[in-house]
Amino acid sequence: MPLCRVNRVSRIFLLTASLLVSIPFIVPPSLQAAESQGAPASGADSAVVPPSEVPDDTQRENSRKVLDWETREGRSYLIPALEVPGFVILLNGFDRLAFHGKMKEGKRAYETSPSTIWDHVHNQHWGWDHDTFEVNQFGHPYEGATFFGLARSSGLNFWESLGYSHAGSYIWEMAGETTRPSINDMITTGNAGSLLGEALFRMAGLVLEDGGDYPDAFHEIAAAIVSPPTGFNRSVFGERFKSVYPSHRPAKFWRVRLGASYGTEGYDLGYGQPPHNFYGIVDFALSYGLPGKSGYSYRRPLDYFDFRLTVRSRAENFLENILLRGLLIGSAYDAGDTYRGIWGLYGSYDYISPFLMQISSTALSLGTTAEMDVAPDVTLQGSLLGGVGFAAAGSRLATQEEREHHYAFSPQWLLSLNVLFGERAYIDLAGRGYYPQAVEGDIDGSEVLYNCEAGVTVRVSGRHGVGVRWVESIRNTHYQQVPNRHQREGTVTLFYTYLSNNSRFGAVGAGR
Repeated sequence: MPLCRVNRVSRIFLLTASLLVSIPFIVPPSLQAAESQGAPASGADSAVVPPSEVPDDTQRENSRKVLDWETREGRSYLIPALEVPGFVILLNGFDRLAFHGKMKEGKRAYETSPSTIWDHVHNQHWGWDHDTFEVNQFGHPYEGATFFGLARSSGLNFWESLGYSHAGSYIWEMAGETTRPSINDMITTGNAGSLLGEALFRMAGLVLEDGGDYPDAFHEIAAAIVSPPTGFNRSVFGERFKSVYPSHRPAKFWRVRLGASYGTEGYDLGYGQPPHNFYGIVDFALSYGLPGKSGYSYRRPLDYFDFRLTVRSRAENFLENILLRGLLIGSAYDAGDTYRGIWGLYGSYDYISPFLMQISSTALSLGTTAEMDVAPDVTLQGSLLGGVGFAAAGSRLATQEEREHHYAFSPQWLLSLNVLFGERAYIDLAGRGYYPQAVEGDIDGSEVLYNCEAGVTVRVSGRHGVGVRWVESIRNTHYQQVPNRHQREGTVTLFYTYLSNNSRFGAVGAGR
């Protein structure tokens, strides 16, 4: 593949690898040591130690450098404060080489200089960025997840790392490009990036926990693939950040699907129909912190989250969806022995791009996730959320009068329900609705989008199963500047499923 065709996501992966080489020079060991000279944490660390057991100066210095996730001793604010702008510098440098001739707003997009940076900082001429849907709605959140992960894996908590993600986004808008700073990029990079970054950080932690107290090379590499910033800090700073983030052993369920999809329906009023063809898919889903496990609490953001990623064998549109929702602030509740749940404020990041239409949203919602036993071998699991978000909505078949996507304030809802039949099978149902109201000054109107799916999975033997899934998406637009559009498309997928070792498809009640 020619270098100039490498997309933003590939660039971020490549730049992360470059950081492995460069950051040891950016952050000298003397600064790392100087930062760790804080007062000892309260609690067990401050207990009186018999004179015979008092460590010498070298032992005491080394202990202060090692991160303790429970007491937060050894965390670093300085290291990510240097890593984040260092990453921006390297990303900009790579873009200069790979996209030297790219023009935006009549300027070379990445040929920044002190004068362009000063102009952005001084004038603050913010606008709307209309790069491709994939770049703005996936590339920028993944970039934000990188900023977030650098801070999170340095021992900072979710809210502190959220600040670093926004700071990195702001630095990029001021110094990464010559074009006007982007309102939409600032929102999605910092907010969606933090949600995505936390989910990836937690999943990498599960991989490392599976490797025991001293994960081997296989687990270290696997965790670095899931969360490159985590792998980066663990490899560069020696024992400083080697401690594994404590998951507190949540109830969880994951699955991987391999399948073949066929477009059963495609309709675009006045614009023809898309081709009906076959393509392969890979689908991964993880539910983390399912409600009902005795002794598990929800004190930290995303102690519960649900994550799903679907990719397919279409080079022009390889990413079908990323669906992420997690509990930010909330608590558990129950009603007897048969009903248990959590409720509170959820954060979500959705990216949905089948063929005709596309929608992405970063939202805050009030809602609940619960589980109920309705019979000895029948369990219901589900979520109900309602809230508002910042969205990008549009069509891959945009006409000359239209943009590929536009930005909007979007009320939205989610209803999901899983019916678990013991160890034999489960049915999964989900519906999502979005109501984008345009916020760009030159666009007036709104639209409605629905995405619904239904599937059934049957266990064949052990952790192996087979199943079928149906997905339907509908979009209706009402804008003054362009004709109304009605789009509808559907797919059916046959798949093989590899299941996690939870024999009841994630039902928590039996294993409390």
